[in-house]
Parts: sequence; structure tokens; C-alpha cells
Amino acid sequence: MGREDLAFHETMDSHELLNIKTIGLLKSKLMQGVVFDQDLRKLMDKNVQMSVKDIKELQRIFHYSKSQ
Repeated sequence: MGREDLAFHETMDSHELLNIKTIGLLKSKLMQGVVFDQDLRKLMDKNVQMSVKDIKELQRIFHYSKSQ
């Protein structure tokens, strides 16, 4: 099966999701410095790890856009 390009709206949606995940990652990383509760810090660390994984996946998908 050949490679299929994303439609314009799919490209925009994936770009928007990528931006949202990136902003969330930055917020979590910044807030970890001021959080003293260890349980909350663990949750935030898990969020950071999952966000990094999601961003990598979205970047992989974004390469199928027609604008590339």
C-alpha cells in the first residue's frame, strides 16, 4: 500500500494538536520546579513522559502532510 498524504484539515488538526501538546509539556516541566508534593510531582513526570511520546507520534504523522 502506498503512502497517503493528509488532507488539509487533517494537517491543520495535527498541527493544532502538536501545539497543544508542546504547550502542555512546557507547562508541566516548568511547574515541576515549584511543586513539592511528591505524588503530584510523579503525576507531572508521567505527564511529561507521555507528552514526549505523543509529540513524537504527532511529528511522525505530520510528515505526511501535503505541505512537506
